[in-house]
Amino acid sequence: MSKSSVSLAVVFVIGGAALVWQQMQPTTTAGHSMTPPDLSTLEAGAPIVEVAVPDNFSANAKLGKRIYEVGCVACHGTDAAGQNGVAPPLVHRTYEPSHHGDQSFILAAKNGVRSHHWGFGNMPPVEGLTDGDVRMVVAYIRELQRANGIN
Repeated sequence: MSKSSVSLAVVFVIGGAALVWQQMQPTTTAGHSMTPPDLSTLEAGAPIVEVAVPDNFSANAKLGKRIYEVGCVACHGTDAAGQNGVAPPLVHRTYEPSHHGDQSFILAAKNGVRSHHWGFGNMPPVEGLTDGDVRMVVAYIRELQRANGIN
């Protein structure tokens, strides 16, 4: 056997071993690994999570809270705790900044969003909100999240 044949065989053996090793690793689906809680024991419309509300909000979050109470509370509930059978809580690790960045909230409000983490159905666009309005709402949501250990 020539040196080139041996080298070629080594490359194939190493490549095959790497392929087998990769196939044996557990699979995860990026962006969709967060399982929502079991809601079967909650009454329809009940808050999905308990939310600790901070004593003080920044000026932007105060404005965002007022906007939230007009445009979002009917579905996402008081203090973004969600409502069983209606809409998910935004104070939940599914919406932590590393998974759903601020821009995803803006796009969801502007365009609506297909249901992908929760079984509540698709979210329609929210009429009458500007990107700036949604940024203030996001400031409010992020401050609620931080007060509840979601960073």
